[in-house]
Amino acid sequence: MSIATRIQASFDSQSMMATLGAELVETGDGTATISAPILPGSMQQQGFGHAGLTFSIGDSAAGYAALTLIPEDQEVVTAEIKINLLAPAKGTLLIAHGRVIKPGRRLIVVASDVYAITGNTERHIASLMGTMIPVDL
Repeated sequence: MSIATRIQASFDSQSMMATLGAELVETGDGTATISAPILPGSMQQQGFGHAGLTFSIGDSAAGYAALTLIPEDQEVVTAEIKINLLAPAKGTLLIAHGRVIKPGRRLIVVASDVYAITGNTERHIASLMGTMIPVDL
């Protein structure tokens, strides 16, 4: 099975991503991009995308970036991840670009950046950094 097929199948099995309307946009060697619309059900009280939406797709993009670099008989789980919210998630769509900072056998250091899209304008709204742990299936 190709890496792209493996990652798409894993993504498709995440009910949380389906609930958020998220899509796996692309994967590469140590990278992954996920998008999600800012739906009425994922807004906070002031009408912006909720930080939970931002965190969810940022965490998943970082995790799938890590998954591109590990053996087929393993998955990854988040050990820890930190988010810096830089601006309100104002727009119609969020895009998270995940990447591996340092691959390892036991720990994989990852990061992701999340952007809010309004028309042709893209605004950097969050940066995440964390650690993924490979686990046997």
